[in-house]
Amino acid sequence: MQLTGPEIQKRMDETGDIVIIPFDKRCLGSNSYDLHLADTLKIYKHTLPAGMRPAIEYDPTRRDYSMADWFYHRRQYLDYLRHPDKYDIRNPRYLLNPCNEKCHQTMDIKIPETGLILSPDIGYLGSTVEYTETHNLFPYIDGKSSVGRNFILNHHTAGRGDDGFCGDWTLEIRVLYPTVVYPYMRIGQIYYESFTGERQPYNKNSASHYNGQRGPTPAAPIPVDMFLADHISKLNTKGK
Repeated sequence: MQLTGPEIQKRMDETGDIVIIPFDKRCLGSNSYDLHLADTLKIYKHTLPAGMRPAIEYDPTRRDYSMADWFYHRRQYLDYLRHPDKYDIRNPRYLLNPCNEKCHQTMDIKIPETGLILSPDIGYLGSTVEYTETHNLFPYIDGKSSVGRNFILNHHTAGRGDDGFCGDWTLEIRVLYPTVVYPYMRIGQIYYESFTGERQPYNKNSASHYNGQRGPTPAAPIPVDMFLADHISKLNTKGK
């Protein structure tokens, strides 16, 4: 059962089940709380073609943006025109191996107050301004309607949180078009649901990767559980 806005406020004030820092009542909705984009993004270094900018500082007075703006130097732009495959993120040279920690080395990008233009070809890790704690409830985040209608995706598969999660929320951001984002813009909403069953809080689980995270947090290497091969082998043997 989903909590209403007044119940979210009550759980903050009376039980401590919900912590949101900073909190402003103007961001409390009928059944959610609005979350904001912090001023730092990260990208995986390995996924950025050499010579290309990860993002472009937005100048609202300009009307002459072009593909050349994605490059640090004109010679690199001319090289892109001659050899576009070198800069195409579908090129396997930009392969991202989710099980290899070396692929998760990052670089920081600061979002200026005037805004930052994001590229449709790059995945960005952002984070919420808000630090949250959730106890005895199930939290999850999603995009706001206006964010979605600008074709900004603020999470891929990590919109679901856990009872006991404490930290900032890392956002996996993609855009459909070159799109301007600003620090402290509303980027999503957090919801809370009640649940049944014995608790197994995230912050008490030794296998938890991201509890206490602050700012955009790169992926932990995804385990390859080879013990499953033994189970599959036994199942296949029984079936013969």
